[in-house]
Amino acid sequence: MLSSCFVRVARRSAVSAPAATMAARRSMAAAAAPSTAVSSSFNDGPPSVFDKIVKVTIIDPSGARRIIPAMVGQTLYAACDLNGVDLGPSSSGPPQEKVRSTTWTEPLYGEGAASGFDHVLLQGGNEGVEIAEPAHDNEKKMIEEYWDADEIFPESRLASQVEINAKMDGMVVYVPDRIVDDIP
Repeated sequence: MLSSCFVRVARRSAVSAPAATMAARRSMAAAAAPSTAVSSSFNDGPPSVFDKIVKVTIIDPSGARRIIPAMVGQTLYAACDLNGVDLGPSSSGPPQEKVRSTTWTEPLYGEGAASGFDHVLLQGGNEGVEIAEPAHDNEKKMIEEYWDADEIFPESRLASQVEINAKMDGMVVYVPDRIVDDIP
């Protein structure tokens, strides 16, 4: 008799547990719901990975457009490589320095660009160039060494040296014809 009493209590609590859980979830959801009294300067919620993804439009030499996602902090070359855009061999040298503010440039002691194969043109005008970190001397030297003077523009950069930032969302990148890089 005593064991049947425990079974009935256990069954009741098992049946009522999901109801209690649902009630707790509803009360937590109501507490997490944004209040109308909160100032509009606050975000709609916690940061998301989508806050760190920007869309970049790539235009290849034939004129075909392709919008690719790029993570903030990765290089333009890495974003293109992950999305199947062929830019040729990477210059693959880490940057020599990083501009942290108007008064502080951190020396990183990298080699800089090692080749000029991954040449791209950032968005027309100075808009794309101003959004990206300025080109280092080694990068400019490699572009001049690998490309003819009539193929170099103020917007010319090496994709492996351009770091994606949040301001680049919607930026257009032109990919010029490639240099022949498969001759042994």
